[in-house]
Amino acid sequence: MAAGRRHSRREQSHRRREDTDSQMYVYGNVAAVPEAVPGYREKSPARPEKKASRQVRKNRRKALHMNSAYVIFLSVAAVMAVIVCVNYVKLQSRITGCSKNITAMQAELANLKEENNARYNAVMDSVNLDEIRDRAQNQLGMVYASPEQIIKYDDPAADYVKQYEDIPEDGVIARSGRGNR
Repeated sequence: MAAGRRHSRREQSHRRREDTDSQMYVYGNVAAVPEAVPGYREKSPARPEKKASRQVRKNRRKALHMNSAYVIFLSVAAVMAVIVCVNYVKLQSRITGCSKNITAMQAELANLKEENNARYNAVMDSVNLDEIRDRAQNQLGMVYASPEQIIKYDDPAADYVKQYEDIPEDGVIARSGRGNR
């Protein structure tokens, strides 16, 4: 026993040295877990647990028991919830697909507008109005209208006129029904 005590005293002194050494330097990268958990309180003996009465235990058992109607109701509700979720996901994916389609169509429309404007500008640049006027006057013999040839008229019905017959001398094309009587 004495040898055992000496051995244990040696271990104790060796452990004390290791404890002081370990305070100076910590090996590894993990902090040591404290032996006692702070903030933990054991149940105080001042509050002894009361035994529940027989009626309370009976009510608790009834509350934990589920009848078949309740189980059927819960399963139907769960199935309906799953159906609603699946439909929601389908709608979301359809909306996403439509958004991508709209974006692609908008990009195509922008490209077509740009191409249309480029072609319009190319046509307008190719037309030289001075050259057209010179050709009309010199080759085709066209001349500007004289002031006697110009007849001004009032047309309350439209912005332009398709001429199917001669314009009257007074310059009035359309008359209301009251003026004819």
